[in-house]
Amino acid sequence: MNKPTTHNLPNVAIQGYEGSFHQIAAYNYLGNDIHIVPCATFREVARQVETGEADYGLMAIENSIAGSILPNYSILQNHNLQVTGEIYLRIRQNLMVLPGTKLEDIKEVHSHPMALLQCVDYLDTHNWKLVETEDTALSARHVAERQLKNTAAIAGTLAAELFGLEIVAYDINTIKHNYTRFLVIEHASRPIPDDATKASLYFKTNHTQGSLMRVLKELEDSTINLTKLQSYPIPSEPWHYLFHVDMEFTSLDDYNRTIENMKRASEELHVYGVYKKGINI
Repeated sequence: MNKPTTHNLPNVAIQGYEGSFHQIAAYNYLGNDIHIVPCATFREVARQVETGEADYGLMAIENSIAGSILPNYSILQNHNLQVTGEIYLRIRQNLMVLPGTKLEDIKEVHSHPMALLQCVDYLDTHNWKLVETEDTALSARHVAERQLKNTAAIAGTLAAELFGLEIVAYDINTIKHNYTRFLVIEHASRPIPDDATKASLYFKTNHTQGSLMRVLKELEDSTINLTKLQSYPIPSEPWHYLFHVDMEFTSLDDYNRTIENMKRASEELHVYGVYKKGINI
């Protein structure tokens, strides 16, 4: 993949380092003609988008194995951001080394703890020292920059391409159907697109019997498909919760009518974004 020049390209903030899975997701959703802005934290991604320093942000929100990334729901809630799209990226972990290094030369393998865990069945067949690092792509970069001849990294294919490494074992993760869902976020408020088929929102209920069911009843009486219901705590109100909802629909009129009914049945409701359902990559 050729790295584009950055002149007049849209800035896209991602969490992590160059070559990360966030960058792979950004390229697949927005194309290669973008300028990647690596950020140390998800909060920095949100700040970059909110202030206009970045035109878009890519934020992982859940993984098919590890589940939801709860702190990122709070980021969406507390920043003036709009969800404008999503993409589901299959996570493929690969073993990469300096060109010319063979499997029998490897003594150490470096990667993020989650990546090492995802590849445990493959790694258990070798007597290598496993070294935990802060990022998969950063591990690949360190192998390349430090010319670590007896060290391998586990990362995505983009990291190998960017840092000139050779992949000696592809798709070594134990569970092959491992997907991460990424949200595309923007600052500017956009009208609902005509081809929208999905919405993300949160609502809050009072702490009385049946309050949650009264809101969900509005969904039951519609043609909308509830695809996610995730509770998460309100830090300022111990033992009280917000509920994150993802819903899919085929009729915008039915969606708008249902949202108005849910607002009346809840104490508070905020729509993060209405967008077209993402695809698996």
